[in-house]
Amino acid sequence: MPTKATPSDISPAQAESDAVSVPLPATGKGPEARGDAAAEAGSPVAAADFPVIIVTGLSGAGKSTVLNVLEDLRYFTVDGLPATLAPQMVTILNREALAHYQGLVLGMDLRESNFVRNLEKSLERLQGMGIRPAVVFIEANPAVLNRRYATTRRPHPLESEGMGLEQALEQERLRLAPVRETADLVVDTSTYSIHDLRRVIQKKWSSIQGRIRSLRINIVTFGFKYGVPADADLVFDLRFLPNPYFVPDLRPLSGLDEPVARYVLEAGHGDAFLARLVDFLHFLLPQYEAEGRYRLTIAIGCTGGRHRSVAVAEALLRALKKSDYAVSMEHRHMELG
Repeated sequence: MPTKATPSDISPAQAESDAVSVPLPATGKGPEARGDAAAEAGSPVAAADFPVIIVTGLSGAGKSTVLNVLEDLRYFTVDGLPATLAPQMVTILNREALAHYQGLVLGMDLRESNFVRNLEKSLERLQGMGIRPAVVFIEANPAVLNRRYATTRRPHPLESEGMGLEQALEQERLRLAPVRETADLVVDTSTYSIHDLRRVIQKKWSSIQGRIRSLRINIVTFGFKYGVPADADLVFDLRFLPNPYFVPDLRPLSGLDEPVARYVLEAGHGDAFLARLVDFLHFLLPQYEAEGRYRLTIAIGCTGGRHRSVAVAEALLRALKKSDYAVSMEHRHMELG
């Protein structure tokens, strides 16, 4: 297997340490460095700002959870990929097709026959193309894996070879030992909850997330007379602002129209409120991110959900996007108000 950085083991006691960092994949600068296959594929998927990550490890240790976490962090994830297809996957995909993603994550496991040797060959081929994937190995101690299988009642992949569960777990650990020894990152999930594991993975990938935030924000506007959205995490009441509904020329318009937006933000305390709200969220949102939160719904309401809430929410959307948050908008009651 190609030479790699010395693997780093993460235990719960080290979870908050910054001692572990995952190296970025090394990439070439042109077709000669990437290899002919990558050159034919056009713009390569692997680049210094677009890492390729391979996630593997012991069955039942939490590989699927790690893939879900990375998917929530806006990585393009593929699970169950045979190791032999990794080079083809990298060359088939291109940066233009994955413009909204942070990197490519390939999930692999021992279900493929000759998995270890095939992975070695694929890593060699990728390095020959100028692509240096980061390999993440997920594991847990045998007692924990036994308990997890007893809970889920799913068969271990090696039990199909006539082994009992304990023997299958031991054989898998032995067979995957070469992969573990050369992995860039080894994560022991024995004492982690799903939320603990999410925080660890998010923390360790912070160095390659760039300026794109992991927290996804959904802004919902609504009218109080129709009810507060049940999915709201934060609710802000804008009924203290001057109401365009009582201005004849503005009543038929909505907060999407410039005259209404200007009236809402410039009359009364609209601008001052927006500035304080943005400042408050700039303090609050990183705290949610640090706790491993990946989705937050902010509900902004006025009487009918047509004028004030829409105008302020649209201004808030622009402000948060400037700070590189992934933000979506839903005007729930605008057509009713």
